[in-house]
Amino acid sequence: MTLTSAAPVTDGPGAVELLDRTRTAVDPQIRSTVETLPGSIRRVAMYHFGWEDADGTPAAGQAGKAIRPALVLAAARALGAEESRAVKAAAAVELAHNFTLLHDDIVDEDPTRRHRPTAWTVFGIPDALMAGDAMNALALRLLVEDPHPASAAATARLAACVIELCAGQQADCAFEARGPREVSLDECLAMATAKTGALLGCSCALGALYAGAGEEEVTALDSFGREAGLAFQLIDDLIGIWGDPDRTGKPAGADLVARKKSLPVVAALASGTAAGEELAELYSRTTLDERAVRAAAAAVERAGGRDWAQAQAAERMGRAVEHLARAVPDLSAAGDLLALAEFVTRRSR
Repeated sequence: MTLTSAAPVTDGPGAVELLDRTRTAVDPQIRSTVETLPGSIRRVAMYHFGWEDADGTPAAGQAGKAIRPALVLAAARALGAEESRAVKAAAAVELAHNFTLLHDDIVDEDPTRRHRPTAWTVFGIPDALMAGDAMNALALRLLVEDPHPASAAATARLAACVIELCAGQQADCAFEARGPREVSLDECLAMATAKTGALLGCSCALGALYAGAGEEEVTALDSFGREAGLAFQLIDDLIGIWGDPDRTGKPAGADLVARKKSLPVVAALASGTAAGEELAELYSRTTLDERAVRAAAAAVERAGGRDWAQAQAAERMGRAVEHLARAVPDLSAAGDLLALAEFVTRRSR
């Protein structure tokens, strides 16, 4: 999948190296911040990040891909700033992201994350909720206490972003109570933009703020991240149906088992096809067994939901690059941002 004819395509290994470099730069800040939490909450957070096992013994788990903090640092670099000045902002967005993950796992009743039992299944719902709340507070405190001149603006922007993504999550949950034909594609796109695009946009905007950029550049980079975030969600929704459990750490067809109204599913339901009607019937059932999940995945594909999501991801990335060019006219200076954008739409399933 190419972004646009004007944008250089960066291969996967370059993005992977960039993410590894981000982890090296940002993880010590995240960890030292998490370690300030009270004991019982700290234990849940350390487990969630993969740094400890459930009994508190050290572990060497993967703390996540680091896409959002990588965007912060890459945006700062694209605008000529030293990335070291934006490390606290990068850590803050990753803490905010992990707050949402802890809560999402509870809402979705997900049993695993990063190939381990989710925190709520190990420590219980109350402790996982409190750890998530504490991480959100840590993210804001980290920005507020940063002496950087952009600190206040960054804090306000991240707080507004968290409210928006919570609204997106609430909409996502509300969709589940509605019938299979009662959620429009426009509603679903708006929900995904708030739930996923907002934080990626905020990440890019914080990098711009920490580079001392003006409002026009900050807004353009926010828009870049939002469009890239929507592309990310489209691909994530495809993985939620056709992903390889060995790579995702979740069962095959997990979103279908939960009868989630993800973007490819809603596109299929709105297709007006016989396959769309078949999918609506399957989604009207109380539960879906393994055979029904396979039938639902096939119906989404026959109704065009898979092709639509893939095409939309490419279109959104094209729009993202247009926004990026407004902030960084010489796209060669934005190579890291383009590499990350390419990576999120080329993730292996």
